[in-house]
Amino acid sequence: MTDWNGLPTPRRYWAVLAIWLAITMAVLDASIANVALPAIARDLHAAAAESIWVVNAYQLAIVVALLPLAALGEILEYRRVFQVGLILFVLASIGCCFAHTLPELTIARAVQGFGAAGIMSVNGALVRFTFPHAQLGRGVGLNALVVSVASVLGPTIASAILAIGPWQWLFAVNVPIGIAAWLVGRAALPESPRQDRKLDWIAAGLNVATFGLIIAGVDLFTRGGSLIGLAIAAAGIASGVVLVRRSLSQPRPLAPVDLMRSRLFSLTVATSVASFAAQMLAFVALPFYLQAALHRTQVETGLLITPWPLGVGVAAPIAGRLADRYPAAILGGVGLITLAAGLGLLATMPADASNLGVGLRMALCGVGFGFFQAPNNRTMLSSAPLERTGAAGGMLATARLTGQTIGATLTAVLFRMSGEGAVSALAAGAAFAAIASVVSFSRLGGRRA
Repeated sequence: MTDWNGLPTPRRYWAVLAIWLAITMAVLDASIANVALPAIARDLHAAAAESIWVVNAYQLAIVVALLPLAALGEILEYRRVFQVGLILFVLASIGCCFAHTLPELTIARAVQGFGAAGIMSVNGALVRFTFPHAQLGRGVGLNALVVSVASVLGPTIASAILAIGPWQWLFAVNVPIGIAAWLVGRAALPESPRQDRKLDWIAAGLNVATFGLIIAGVDLFTRGGSLIGLAIAAAGIASGVVLVRRSLSQPRPLAPVDLMRSRLFSLTVATSVASFAAQMLAFVALPFYLQAALHRTQVETGLLITPWPLGVGVAAPIAGRLADRYPAAILGGVGLITLAAGLGLLATMPADASNLGVGLRMALCGVGFGFFQAPNNRTMLSSAPLERTGAAGGMLATARLTGQTIGATLTAVLFRMSGEGAVSALAAGAAFAAIASVVSFSRLGGRRA
């Protein structure tokens, strides 16, 4: 087995190239389809409401598969799950290109989501085994930078592709990139220890039921199906209770309740969920706010949001390096206070705010988020025992997607309840960031990862 304390150079550089190419594709495809939905619906002769499943099928497949695939990575090796996920992602991308009906495209997107889950579920574990322990914060910071920039720039990249070609090109570009990532990863990705156990298929099924029913129920609730939506979500919560009770007696459960017994780990997960909820509240609301309230064009809106990922790009690598020497509780808390301040300033902008003023507020949010994310992710990975790195990485991705789902759902509810839904969403985002900062600081005094 490769030394757990990291890969030698230059192999380390090739390994992170494969990891970052794959995670960029997986994260981008979570958002680029949003931009193409009108063109897809028109081309496939589908109703707008039905076309939303092109996005939902991808997201749902990722969420329900993350923890089972993370457990499978501990059993079979992380790089194997990663490589199979890449192959599935590329094949499904080809399927998306040749889909002629909405059901065909939806099925291909679901398969693509399972491939993306294979990539995301072991992403953190592969980073931990790739970088030396003394440089783990640096590696996590750069990884956080890649994920954040990809998630924010998705709509911009999609618009650029659609400006020169049909919507099928959004999926076609994955093929050469995915093949390149697979070839590089096959030669460079680190080995990891295997665990002598079998996948708990009952727990995997309960995990699918938990996340699938909760997300489907909440989505239906926000679209007006109140009672049915609540009933479906309640069934998901019941499945989750059964899953947790089953996991309590297992030494290495699929749902990592063993890790959640650690105060440091559980608070880090809570911080991540709240912060990503704040981020998503802003990302969904900002285009409406900038165009409707501040009367910016679509092009101006994209340019004004750009300082956010630029801020992340500046702050995340710096915070990652600092996280190797200083407590994540302080670094993350300061970053989240900065994010809360930036969101508060965005929510209270005057109607005649200048482009410079908007851009500076966006940059402040990006710097705050970047300063939080890298130290928090480092703590989540390194606070877990080495043999449970897969479960920790699975929880890292699950916390991110759970927070984003909560943020998107709350934004939809606020838009329905208020005539100024965008402002309310930004204010709610500031509140979530402030709460996350309190949770982050509460980790002081606990064991430092």
